[in-house]
Amino acid sequence: MILRGQRVAGIILAAGASTRMGRTKQLLPLGEKTLIERVLMEALGSQLDRVVLVLGHRAVKIRDAVSPLCHEARLKIVDNRRFREGMSTSIITGLSAVENTHDHVMILLCDMPFLCRDLIDLLIRRYLESGLLIGAVRGKERPVHPMIFSRDLYPELLDLRGDMGARAILARYRDQLCLVDPEGPYDWRDIDTPEDYARVQQKQGPC
Repeated sequence: MILRGQRVAGIILAAGASTRMGRTKQLLPLGEKTLIERVLMEALGSQLDRVVLVLGHRAVKIRDAVSPLCHEARLKIVDNRRFREGMSTSIITGLSAVENTHDHVMILLCDMPFLCRDLIDLLIRRYLESGLLIGAVRGKERPVHPMIFSRDLYPELLDLRGDMGARAILARYRDQLCLVDPEGPYDWRDIDTPEDYARVQQKQGPC
């Protein structure tokens, strides 16, 4: 159960042009769903209070792909017109939609096909219990997505520039990082190349 008064929003970064893939990876089929549908469905099935989907490259096509989910009251779709300037602009666009209404924000990547709602909920719960400023999943060698940030760090997230995610903030606040171990196997690798896509096609289901 999420603690009362601790509203957590999720931001799904899905604006990139997938240059290394050579085609729009958000729309790649995995089973009966596209990659973006899988990630969005898990986010909406979790205890996130709000889900913001940030689009940019091929936004109209991606909106069409997720249209069956657009009736969800918790979903807000926003367009990042500056997506070519890098990941930081998508973080800023998403955060701007919830910074005045939510106490914490979780950043999720659109190209992590094995993300699941149970892991999202576990991260929320353990992070809120810790009282720390940042939460992340423990990978084999480093913190991995999804990651969650307190309102205290919103100014620093909004100050990001270029094709930079939030890892610099993690490095600055290592003593304020809550690392959460998945309760089962978790393939945290994202999909950037055709080889990555071939790999994930051999696996089944989220997490």
